[in-house]
Amino acid sequence: MEIPADGEYAKQYSEESFWEKLRGYARVAGREVVEKALILFFTAQSPKVPLWAKTTIYGALGYFISPFDAIPDLTPLVGYADDLGVLAAALAVVLMHVTPEIEEKARSQAVRWFGE
Repeated sequence: MEIPADGEYAKQYSEESFWEKLRGYARVAGREVVEKALILFFTAQSPKVPLWAKTTIYGALGYFISPFDAIPDLTPLVGYADDLGVLAAALAVVLMHVTPEIEEKARSQAVRWFGE
């Protein structure tokens, strides 16, 4: 899956809309999508992460929160497949900036929402 052009979706990203999307659709999107989104979100919050990586992250998160996807999110069974692909691709690109602490923070948040 190709990461969308950074500027295209990055401008749709806001922290408020990110949390609104997760609060409203976490269960529908599923744990894997949510954990990847949280890892990217927490990685972008780190002052040690370079601008190019944050731009990649915000592009992927902007795609995730956008109502205009390649596959509409409300499509049964496959609605979040494109989001997962974009989030996974972005995560692969910025993986060297993901710390164990960030992974644990994302996992802990996912456990609060989904349970063990």
